[in-house]
Amino acid sequence: MQTATISFDRFNELADREADERIRAAKAKLGKHVVILGHHYQRADVFKHADLSGDSLKLSRLASQTDAEYIVFCGVHFMAEVADIMSRPEQISILPDLAAGCSMADMANLAKVERCWRELAEVLHPDEQVTPVTYINSAADLKAFCGTHGGIVCTSSNAPKILHWSFGQREKVLFFPDQHLGRWSGHQMDIPLDEMLVWDPDLEMGGLTAEQIRRAKILLWKGHCSVHQMFQPAHILKFRNQHPDGIVISHPECAFEICRQSDYVGSTEYILKTVKQAASHTHWLVGTELNLVNRLAEEVKAEGKTVQFMSPTVCMCSTMQRIDPQHLAWTLENLVDGKVVNQIKVPQHEAVLAKVALDRMLSVS
Repeated sequence: MQTATISFDRFNELADREADERIRAAKAKLGKHVVILGHHYQRADVFKHADLSGDSLKLSRLASQTDAEYIVFCGVHFMAEVADIMSRPEQISILPDLAAGCSMADMANLAKVERCWRELAEVLHPDEQVTPVTYINSAADLKAFCGTHGGIVCTSSNAPKILHWSFGQREKVLFFPDQHLGRWSGHQMDIPLDEMLVWDPDLEMGGLTAEQIRRAKILLWKGHCSVHQMFQPAHILKFRNQHPDGIVISHPECAFEICRQSDYVGSTEYILKTVKQAASHTHWLVGTELNLVNRLAEEVKAEGKTVQFMSPTVCMCSTMQRIDPQHLAWTLENLVDGKVVNQIKVPQHEAVLAKVALDRMLSVS
């Protein structure tokens, strides 16, 4: 006789210490049947339980190479979708809290992108002239859209290379959902700012004229990361005044002016590698999510390096914070009882097309 799924209500009031103990006990029982993935932005009390850590694509690829039956992704929804798409058929992708979404990913949905594509067809022949490029921080159905229309996926580390490939296919790019990554990547390719125009999905024709659409090299979807939006040029100016020899490093999801005033710009993996490999006794201002910055500061402190968070305001990925020790304990104890909760399963037709776009990216980069 099968037992019922354990209700989360029994875990909601657990003290963090007890949740921590139950996570460890459940992990010991599950052994190699489960792999826990911890994104760089994950809160510390969950991150410490991760078997593998990294950015979303790296984690999904690593998980697919394990013997684990269950992939528990301590990240956000689109990350668990990527893990499901890239994992083996017998592996099951799980998100401990279904409320852990991504506000940036939500800024572009399939209905709005398809409307954009139809409106572009009134001015251009989009399937002949426009390559759709979606940031990996997007829903699976948008990756499938790109797979259908000759498009591709990019990450924060390979976006310029992906744009170069895209322009080799067609003369224009529709880049979504993050305008800032698209703009900075285009700038690195020496594309003038006035040829990278913002497409507002809530306005007819994106708020652009037919002439503007024809002239644009990149149409940038009006989307952004709420975390990286917090950083301001004044934060960098204050740091440079206080620390003339200090070094500024930022994520390309930051606004253009932040990237332009930084000494280094790159992905989470790039930021970690650059600071860790830097000379001792250097002082860094880091423009990315708070949990990553705090963790990095502790790791390099022994080398005399100081790492400072760019914003004076606490700024973390609030949706990822929803995955707490209580949800992780609940997820694992259900697996111990043979029950899967919060499985993330991308519909087969979407998964196939999304993988086309992901495979294009992997072959290019």
